[in-house]
Amino acid sequence: MDCRSRLRSRSAVTEPTGRDKAAAAKAAPAVQAVTIDSFIAELAAFRAAASETLGGVAGAAGLEQARIEFLGARSGRLKAIQKLLSGLASADRPAGGRHFNEAKGAVNALFAAVQDTLAGAGAGSAAAADAIDVTLPGEPLRLGHVHPITQTIRRVQEIMARLGFESVDGPEVEDQWHNFEALAIPAEHPARDPLDNFYLAVARGADPLLLRSQTSTVQIRVMENRRPPLRIVSLGRVYRPDTADATHYPMFHQVEGLLIEPGTTMAHLKSVLRQLASSFLGGDVHVRFRPSFFPFTEPSVEFDMEWGGRWIEMGGAGMVDPAVLAAVGYDPEEVSGFAFGLGVERIAARRYGVADIRDFYRNDVRFLRQF
Repeated sequence: MDCRSRLRSRSAVTEPTGRDKAAAAKAAPAVQAVTIDSFIAELAAFRAAASETLGGVAGAAGLEQARIEFLGARSGRLKAIQKLLSGLASADRPAGGRHFNEAKGAVNALFAAVQDTLAGAGAGSAAAADAIDVTLPGEPLRLGHVHPITQTIRRVQEIMARLGFESVDGPEVEDQWHNFEALAIPAEHPARDPLDNFYLAVARGADPLLLRSQTSTVQIRVMENRRPPLRIVSLGRVYRPDTADATHYPMFHQVEGLLIEPGTTMAHLKSVLRQLASSFLGGDVHVRFRPSFFPFTEPSVEFDMEWGGRWIEMGGAGMVDPAVLAAVGYDPEEVSGFAFGLGVERIAARRYGVADIRDFYRNDVRFLRQF
């Protein structure tokens, strides 16, 4: 076969006939023309629908369904819009591509935000579930309560108030007039010795201040400003340089009562003390007097209380010395009165069965929790 015959045979094999051209044209889909305005409208509708759907997603399953609907690689709405790009005129395709990318980025960002929100909520719920086990019994809160010394002070105030006594208080740093001289304690009295008091090194010249050694100073201050009749009880801290032991402490609390009225006698004093002891300790408590001496009372007594089948020394008392009444401007010929004092720690120890008063100040919660 010559060369021309071989060329004709190859041409007959590779060149399609008219029938083949018609079949190929029928199989290829026609590209639909799309305007730029309709393309942008499609993108806007896509973004609005995606925003509404993702805004109502409540869980991971709903989020995945929305992703397939809008961003799915095979049948997602974004994929369908992407196919419209080929229908744009050549001049509009750059603008169409730009709008398409903006819509795609906005919906992807919205999807990521919703995904982060759901993940954060899930983590918070898991952390809360791990932090609190609602099936466990609750732990009771440990609440504090009033210190036994304060309980004792308030109890004494309550009892004395029922007997008509007003609770008063005064400064804990005193001058020597109110702490000594007005109480008929002269300068040469051993009670004013520096070894028996806490004097303060302040610029007061020959009359230094000191921490009060008794709450009788409050009674003097009240009598200086009030006229009889008078019924007061003073409770507070006092200071003496005692060595701390089971019955002594350099700081302790005193309760002192004072009654100034015409016709007051020792019988009134004993009745008030018996009422105080019976109300505080409980039961029918008896009181007895033993002669003693105090500079600011005359006559003076030590009083004991019978409790638990035995006599217990409680404090000192007596009729107010006329010199004390005169020092505050009262007329000893018109009025008389009695005063008594006892340690709060002492009666608290008797009431609660405490052998060592230092236990009240050791701040041992195991001890204080008992009261």
